[in-house]
Amino acid sequence: MGPSFIACDREQSFLMPPDVREWLPQDHFAWFVIEAVAAMDLDAFYAFYRGDGRARPAYEPAMMVALLLYAYARGVRSSRAIERSCIEDVAYRVIAAHKKPDHATIARFVERHQDALAEVFGGVLGLCAKAGLVAVKVVAVDGSKVSANASREANVDYERLAREILQDARAIDAAEDERFGDRRGDELPPSWPPRTGVRSGLRPRGAGWTISAPRRPRRSRASGPSASGRPSGAWTSSA
Repeated sequence: MGPSFIACDREQSFLMPPDVREWLPQDHFAWFVIEAVAAMDLDAFYAFYRGDGRARPAYEPAMMVALLLYAYARGVRSSRAIERSCIEDVAYRVIAAHKKPDHATIARFVERHQDALAEVFGGVLGLCAKAGLVAVKVVAVDGSKVSANASREANVDYERLAREILQDARAIDAAEDERFGDRRGDELPPSWPPRTGVRSGLRPRGAGWTISAPRRPRRSRASGPSASGRPSGAWTSSA
């Protein structure tokens, strides 16, 4: 009997509608950020948008705030990296509810709401300190340290730290914009996949790619069976 393996079928659809609440453990930091943002006053963000319904629909501000705060708390500053994470990282997908804002949208949101973001992010850092998600005496982000207590002075320090992080994020985005232009920067080259070589079996079909299985070599025997019962001689391939 041969070995048995857990099936790996990438074409298997979900048999039941997915529930994002089952994708992360209940003690995951993403849930803390979502709940913290839900408790914050976000009127400054919502006041920016028109209420007559004539503007193009925007992403939910609470979702964008949670997405940015989670990314910044994890040390991710690049809008392009956040965009990629909304596709590749389960925690980001849960926070964004499967939405995929592009890097330009993320950067514009930071530019428009930097003051409000600094205030909210400072408040979240304070909640992290109270919840014990940071060291008892010190909060450290990018080498900057502030006392981890609930005093007004500490809250001011958290907001100052948040502003430094936002400034760093904007500088990273500006450098990447100059380098990549409108592109995300990790796209495959236009010539991919190569038409010859190992991946010659990949052929475009519609909007995706289809894989043509390579032909298996046909065995030919140069002489009769050996004493062991196995065919002697070399294996040759016929095209």
